Amino acid sequence: NYPDPEEVMETIGSDALRWYLMSSPILRGGDLKIAADGSGIADVVRLVLNPIWNAFHFFTLYANADGYRATFRTDATGDLDRYLLAKTQTLVAATTDAMDTYDLAGACNQITAYLDALNNWYIRSSRERFWAPGDPNGSGDAAVADKADAFDTLYTVLVTLSKVVAPLLPMLAEEIHTGLTGERSVHLADWPEADDLPADPELVRAMDEVRAVCSTALGLREDAKLRSRLPLPSMAVAGERARALEPFAPLMANELNVKAVEVSADRSAYGTEVIRPNPRVLGPRLGKEVQAVIKAAKSGDWTRTDDGTVTVGGHDLADGEYELALETAEDVTAAPVRYVDPEGRTVDTGLVVALDTDVTPELHAEGVTRDLVRAVQQARRDADLDVTDRIALTLQLPAEQRAMVEANQQHLADSVLATSVTYRDETQ
Repeated sequence: NYPDPEEVMETIGSDALRWYLMSSPILRGGDLKIAADGSGIADVVRLVLNPIWNAFHFFTLYANADGYRATFRTDATGDLDRYLLAKTQTLVAATTDAMDTYDLAGACNQITAYLDALNNWYIRSSRERFWAPGDPNGSGDAAVADKADAFDTLYTVLVTLSKVVAPLLPMLAEEIHTGLTGERSVHLADWPEADDLPADPELVRAMDEVRAVCSTALGLREDAKLRSRLPLPSMAVAGERARALEPFAPLMANELNVKAVEVSADRSAYGTEVIRPNPRVLGPRLGKEVQAVIKAAKSGDWTRTDDGTVTVGGHDLADGEYELALETAEDVTAAPVRYVDPEGRTVDTGLVVALDTDVTPELHAEGVTRDLVRAVQQARRDADLDVTDRIALTLQLPAEQRAMVEANQQHLADSVLATSVTYRDETQ
C-alpha cells in the first residue's frame, strides 16, 4: 500500500522522498498515509524543490547574460533587498532553533514559508531590476548600482539557503551551492550564522503585511472576475497599521496593477466587522456557555486586543474557534487582511483592503495592451529567443484593438524589447 522506495528515488528523486518523510506527522508522533502512486512525494518537487531550483535558475540566467560575478554582501539599502536579507536572517535563526530541538518538520515549515517570500515576492517584484539596461559591473549610475544590489542580494540569500537546506535536501543543495560558489561541497561548509545577516523586525512585519494586502486584493480581483492584467483606478488600505504601509504604496500599486493606493486609519468606512464563533469547536471547551458566546457575538459584545486576541462575552477565543468576516454593501469590494505564519497560525493584521472596480475605457485599453504583451512574450519563448534579444514587432489587429494598443505602444515596446512596432492591415 505504498510505492517502492527505490522506484520513487529513480523517478521522483531521493531528495523529495527525504523531505516528504522528514516534514510528515510521523516525526511528531502522528500517522502518515502514503499514496500508492507517490503523488504526495511528487508534490514536494512542485512545492519545494522546483521553487528553490527556479530561483537559482533565474539568478544564473540573468547573471550570465550580463557577465556579472556576484559577491556575498548584506549592505544593500533598497526596501526589497533589506526585507529579503532580514527574512533570511529570521529563517536561519528559526531553522537553527528547530534543528537544535530535533524539530525537523518545524524546520521544513520555516523553509516552505520562506520560499513564498523569495519567489512569489522578491523575485517577482524585482524582475525589472535584473533585466534593466546597463552593465552591473559598471559604476556611478544609480540604476546600475541597483541592478548590482539585486544580483548580490539574491546571490547572498541563495548561498545561505543552500546551507540551510543541505541536511534536508542534500543533492539539490550540493548542486546549487557548488554552482554558485565553486567550493568543493556544501556539506563541508559551516552552518550559517544568523548574526551575519541584518535583522529588521519592523520591516519584516510591514512587508509581510504588504504581501498579505496584495494576496487579499488579488483574491478580491478573482472573485470579481477582474483579470490581473486589467488596471484598476485605486485601492484603499484601512486600519491602525495602514500608515506603516504607506511607504510601500508604489510597490503595492505595481504588484496589483492599480493606479493609486490610499491609506486610512478608519476601516469602518468599508464595512462592519463581525465575529462568528464556531460552536462545534467551542462546545467541548465551553459547554453550555457556547450559547452565551454566540449571543454576545451577534449583539456586538466582543473586542480584539493589539496582539490579536479576541474576547467574546468575557471568553477569550483561540485561533480556529471563530471566524472574522467583513460585512460590506453590495457595491463595495472589500475584505479583511490576514495571513498564515510559518507555524500555521492565522495572523489578523487588523487591516481592510478595498478595490475601486470602475474600469474606464482608457484602463480597458491598457489592459488589452498588457494581454498582448503576454502573447508576445510567449511568442519570444516559442522562438527560443534570449532574454536580452531585441525584436522588430509587426502586429495585425482589428481596428478597435489597434487604437487601444497604439495609445499604449511605448509600454508594449519596452515590455517585449521591441526596437520598432508596425501594424499590418487585416486585408494584407
